[in-house]
Amino acid sequence: MLSRIGLFLLANFGVLAVLSISMRVLGVDAYLAEQGGALQMNGLLIMAAVIGFAGSFISLAMSKSMAKRSMQVQVIEQPRNEIEAWLLATVRRQASQAGIGMPEVGVFDSPVMNAFATGMNRNDALVAVSTGLVRNMTRAEVEAVLGHEVAHVANGDMVTMSLLQGVLNTFVIFFSRVVGMMVDRVVFRVERGIGPGYFIGSIVAEMVLGIVAAMIAAWFSRRREFRADAGGAELAGTGNMIAALERLRQDKNDPRLPGEIASLGISGSLTALLGTHPPLEQRIERLRETARGV
Repeated sequence: MLSRIGLFLLANFGVLAVLSISMRVLGVDAYLAEQGGALQMNGLLIMAAVIGFAGSFISLAMSKSMAKRSMQVQVIEQPRNEIEAWLLATVRRQASQAGIGMPEVGVFDSPVMNAFATGMNRNDALVAVSTGLVRNMTRAEVEAVLGHEVAHVANGDMVTMSLLQGVLNTFVIFFSRVVGMMVDRVVFRVERGIGPGYFIGSIVAEMVLGIVAAMIAAWFSRRREFRADAGGAELAGTGNMIAALERLRQDKNDPRLPGEIASLGISGSLTALLGTHPPLEQRIERLRETARGV
């Protein structure tokens, strides 16, 4: 299981790609390339910021509905059993403690122990857990996982990530076009307008810079995971938060969530640079250090 940020990043990439291609098709890139010097750079920066932040916030607005559809989340309207009633009551209590509006609470069918939270703002969020998590964890451990997700909402992690992603998108769009223009002028000797070097150079640069941007976003996400763990410990108890992470660590070799929605959950990727969660061992040790007052 990877990070709840993953679906947002996937949506952001798709929206950004559509907007970026549209600018090329509509001739905005060509128009800017025909301008001179400072006007060209200023126009390019404005275009990059508009597209970059639009892509980020459109993705944020879509995040909850996309998560529901992708994960086939069944939102609990009226509890059908004691477990669903307990989930609602627990999230309601934690949301009140955290000072946020009551999130929607849902369950999705998966044998893997997982949970995620998403939404455009602190008072209109979704917290969902897998059937595997409810079946395989104790109530105290599930409470800690719910606390972790509520802490993400209370910390405004999705909005903060959107702002960061907007800046990163702007960086990628602006500098990829600059690289494209340089390739066009220096390699292909195009003096005015744009030629094939612009398209080749900007597309390649956009892919490379996109990877760099993804690394920065993943680094930021890893830092927020530690903070959400601390929030979960405060809402449900440090011992319960550690126990939940230990249970996930024992289960880390189980099958992951499929495809594009694999990046939604709590336990995290162990990849060094693109992983959106720190290793579970580091998260557990950080909580133990906090409990010892280190």
